[in-house]
Amino acid sequence: MMILHTMLRVSNMARSVDFYTNILGMNLLRTTERPAQKYSLAFVGFGKGNADGQSEIELTYNHGVDVYEMGTAYGHIAIQVPDVYAACDRIKKAGGNVTRQAGPVMGGDTIIAFVADPDGYKIELIQR
Repeated sequence: MMILHTMLRVSNMARSVDFYTNILGMNLLRTTERPAQKYSLAFVGFGKGNADGQSEIELTYNHGVDVYEMGTAYGHIAIQVPDVYAACDRIKKAGGNVTRQAGPVMGGDTIIAFVADPDGYKIELIQR
């Protein structure tokens, strides 16, 4: 078994695809338009996604829905990066929102940071 994807509902597909591809550096893997069912999908990920063993993020836009409530159960998605400090600098320069600056995790020495996507979903960057 392997995790295939995580689905996030987004309020603006173009803005979200721009964030995940141009700010985080993922690839747009495929899209699906379902006008009769009133939704659009975009799958993003690193590499070739499931084709090379990577999980993907499925961005789902439900036509006409511009706001979602986050709820209290969602935590974050984690992405491994070689240098969290450099990743934060690059993300900030590209217009991304770093919500927790790079530094050691509380009570440990692993270097982490957090960024938020345009809909407020948290993404943890972990240095490995």
